[in-house]
Amino acid sequence: MLQRDAPTTTETRVPGDGHIWVMVLGDLLIFTGYFIIFMVFRTMNPADFLAAPQHLNVNIGVINTVVLLTSSWFVARSVLAARAGNHRSAVRFVYSGAGGGVLFIVLKSYEWAAKISAGHTNSDLFFSFYYVITGVHLVHVVIGLIALGVVVRELNNPGRRRLMVVESAAMYWHMVDLLWVIIFGLLYVMR
Repeated sequence: MLQRDAPTTTETRVPGDGHIWVMVLGDLLIFTGYFIIFMVFRTMNPADFLAAPQHLNVNIGVINTVVLLTSSWFVARSVLAARAGNHRSAVRFVYSGAGGGVLFIVLKSYEWAAKISAGHTNSDLFFSFYYVITGVHLVHVVIGLIALGVVVRELNNPGRRRLMVVESAAMYWHMVDLLWVIIFGLLYVMR
């Protein structure tokens, strides 16, 4: 049976641990700083920031967006399954969500390799931002995969199965996906 961290009541509660909320909000604040700096430089160098994104593959960006949003759906389904006490389904959903994260890393690695081999390196201002922002995001995807691994460990251990851990990892994963949607808009769509 799934252990609850708080007594079951009819009151609504905020999902996850309070510390994860602080971390998520902190990460969002840091990325907001990246986005503001990017927009300032974009305003100062409009020609460069209009020409360089033409070299990005929008199709890969769209596929990555769909992959991450689908993985978020799987992770959300895992939370619902965990809340219902169906830990086997929850684990399967977590694996599916993590599979999306791995696919995202593969696609992003392919895209980076293609850009670098085409000569689009960080010597270009736009691509400096591109590699830093997507690179920091990629690190967050890896951290999210580790968190999902912790969820699998929790759900496979009948003595643990803490809902707070499942919800906290899901919140982090959703933040990573939200950040990608913004990154996709800034780097791929704004042309």
